[in-house]
Amino acid sequence: MNFQNLYLRNLLFLVLQPGMVVVWIPYQIIQPISKVMLPDTLYQVLAVLLFSLGFSILMHCIAMFIRHGKGTLSPVDPTKQLVVQGLYRFSRNPMYVGVLLMLLAECVYFLSMPLCLYFVGIAMVFHAFICLHEEPRLKKSFGAQFEQYQKSVKRWF
Repeated sequence: MNFQNLYLRNLLFLVLQPGMVVVWIPYQIIQPISKVMLPDTLYQVLAVLLFSLGFSILMHCIAMFIRHGKGTLSPVDPTKQLVVQGLYRFSRNPMYVGVLLMLLAECVYFLSMPLCLYFVGIAMVFHAFICLHEEPRLKKSFGAQFEQYQKSVKRWF
């Protein structure tokens, strides 16, 4: 396994997928009405901490995918092995949880109703994607191993 290549592929997908969902699209939503500024209120400081937690979760999950899954965060280049270590012991989808925490932090930071609506929409899309695509693919790829994991670890929390 060429880990350098795997790291580069994960970096590419990090920019293309969570980067678009968490940075580019929210910027397009708030850009006409808000400007990014340093936090100057308690809720903005808390939002920065929440964003940092979500980002840390995302990075932890990517590291687990590289180390244990031998793949990437992208559905077009999935892991070769089922990842059940780290935060995956507590949630089958901690990477999505991390991304949603970052989006929620942006809602709080900017107090933006359009961002909140976007957050709700993304959460619904994530849930549907997991139920309709990811879980069936994982069952097909990993069979009984995934079914046992599914019984012992909740989808979200």
